[in-house]
Amino acid sequence: MTASGKAPDFECFLLLVGKLNYAWTNTESLLIHLIAGLSGMDKEIATVVFLTLNTTRARIDMVERLSKLDRVNSEERKRILSLTQRIIRQSALRNRYNHCIYAFDKDGGNPRTILMRIADRKDNLKMGQINELDEDAAKGIEKAIKELGEINKDIWKAIADYGYPA
Repeated sequence: MTASGKAPDFECFLLLVGKLNYAWTNTESLLIHLIAGLSGMDKEIATVVFLTLNTTRARIDMVERLSKLDRVNSEERKRILSLTQRIIRQSALRNRYNHCIYAFDKDGGNPRTILMRIADRKDNLKMGQINELDEDAAKGIEKAIKELGEINKDIWKAIADYGYPA
């Protein structure tokens, strides 16, 4: 990262994306323990359920729905839903860097991402949202990595507090 507002070195940027992916998958895997604890499963069965649900959204939906069962007390439900909402808030940034094409300027300008998603509007399509890989983008990733670390710690605390299988 440079003080001039120029893009960070692309290899450094890729390292940040790698750290983001590590923090993400490490935190997402903790949903196994929440599924186990909320459903009354052991960790092995919860792992099978987690791996069968092949998207983050499906895994989070499972945790949220289990937390909304009548048998889950309101304080526990509120805490679990708060954790899943914090994960969801980080997913947009993660998706931006994992579901994109990296583009390079032939004249040596900042690399950028082009989102690989189609937004189907009423009477047109929007695709290819472009984001510059600049210092602000790098800072955003660093902030997300830090937040995922905090979420991770808070999930482990909830697992311990509620006696979920660890």
